[in-house]
Amino acid sequence: MHFIDLAAQQQRIRKILEEKVLRVMDHGQYIMGPEIKMLEEELAAFTGVKHAVACSSGTDALLMALMAYGVGPGDAIFTTPFTFIATAEVVALLGATPVFVDIDPRTYNIDPEKLELAISAVKENNPQLYPLPATRNSQTLTPRGIIPVDLFGLPADYDLIKAIAQEHGLFVVEDAAQAFGAEYHGKKAGSLADIACTSFFPAKPLGGYGDGGMCFTDSDTLADSMISVRIHGMGSDRYDNIRVGINGRLDTLQAAILLAKFSLFPEEVTLRQQVAERYSSLLAENESIVVPYVPEGYLSVWAQYSLLACDGALRSALQDALQKEGIPTAVYYPKPLHVQTAFTALGYKPGDFPVSDNCAERIFSLPMHPYLKEDDQKRIAAVINRI
Repeated sequence: MHFIDLAAQQQRIRKILEEKVLRVMDHGQYIMGPEIKMLEEELAAFTGVKHAVACSSGTDALLMALMAYGVGPGDAIFTTPFTFIATAEVVALLGATPVFVDIDPRTYNIDPEKLELAISAVKENNPQLYPLPATRNSQTLTPRGIIPVDLFGLPADYDLIKAIAQEHGLFVVEDAAQAFGAEYHGKKAGSLADIACTSFFPAKPLGGYGDGGMCFTDSDTLADSMISVRIHGMGSDRYDNIRVGINGRLDTLQAAILLAKFSLFPEEVTLRQQVAERYSSLLAENESIVVPYVPEGYLSVWAQYSLLACDGALRSALQDALQKEGIPTAVYYPKPLHVQTAFTALGYKPGDFPVSDNCAERIFSLPMHPYLKEDDQKRIAAVINRI
């Protein structure tokens, strides 16, 4: 059994994939070819935003977004510790400081109430109010922005987050790396913040056959900045560099592949809902696990289907039992960012963010993709319910 079955999808679109890839080989514009603009226009229209800027990865999308805001040393960027390192890594790469905020225990997304506390703690330089990172030479931090993560395909609570951001004069960058295709009160993920960033890593809901990413915004100014940053800070031509940028271009071949895969995407979002609903129904009576929670008015795109075991011992037992039956599982994320070696200098410690710590000990994910068969799901659920 596959954790994510990309082969089943490829079989359905093999002909259109080959046609689009061969078209790139025929015209030979492997860097910034016409497929880049086509993909940007199609995904901007789908998302409901004015601008889409394709780039080389979801990580570079986040980096470009922060660079468009001029983020640098002394800036505090608030985000969750229960995510992949890229979210906070880009903050540190620019010399700014990630300030971690614990998560909601039901959605696993950043908790707006704790976000408010963390912002106040930074402004007052009061770690008694909320855990704060250590800074070099007791440097005073200036709150600049918030990066909520739409974890596992479920959007964060943007109404509350944006209200907090407006109150404190902060920008919001949506990390929608796992959530392209999701919805929040009728709006698509990718349209929920000042800038949104997604990833086209192969395992994502819309994934290529290599790395790729995209930024979305309604702001002409931010879009122009990110377009410049994407190609070494380019101005009017490639040798007129108006800022320091990065080599953040998306390959034309990846754009062609994504155009082919996007032809199936709306249908696959529907299929993902069916798979998730079936899982939740099959596991509903098991009191030793918690199935995913989707608030009213939200649509998850189910990048992962994650269960919360009652404790770490049960998680291990379930994973072992499933493995013996040839059923793969995964743990996202076993070690929250505040206790990662890369962020030791921030001085955070275990227990600073207890909900994140607790989830990391108990959570695990089941096979999840649009082509997962009902019989396979029943077999998975039978193992879990037996244990």
